[in-house]
Amino acid sequence: QVQLVESGGGLVQPGGSLRLSCAVSGITVADYAMGWSRQAPGKQRELVVRLSSFGTIKYGESVEGRFTISKDISSNTVALQMNSLKPEDTAVYYCFADPAYGNPYWGQGTQVTVSL
Repeated sequence: QVQLVESGGGLVQPGGSLRLSCAVSGITVADYAMGWSRQAPGKQRELVVRLSSFGTIKYGESVEGRFTISKDISSNTVALQMNSLKPEDTAVYYCFADPAYGNPYWGQGTQVTVSL
């Protein structure tokens, strides 16, 4: 059974940082494109970042230069370092694993709130 479990969300002030982690079981992160999406209240889910199995990274325009994705094959985890956070970054953040064929796997999400 494939499981993706996010952690690290919380409340942070504007300009602050958070580090999200995604613990993966049932698949090997080295074999999948991994990434993060987010969904703010009343908005569609949007791509934050996608890291291909070949190492190609695509960031959403709104986060490029502030967010960094990393993958640890030894622990089978994926992390998202978020710096210079803005109120508009407030959302539920979801980890995903995207196979070459078939539907992606999703985590249950972790809430990130950026506010004074």
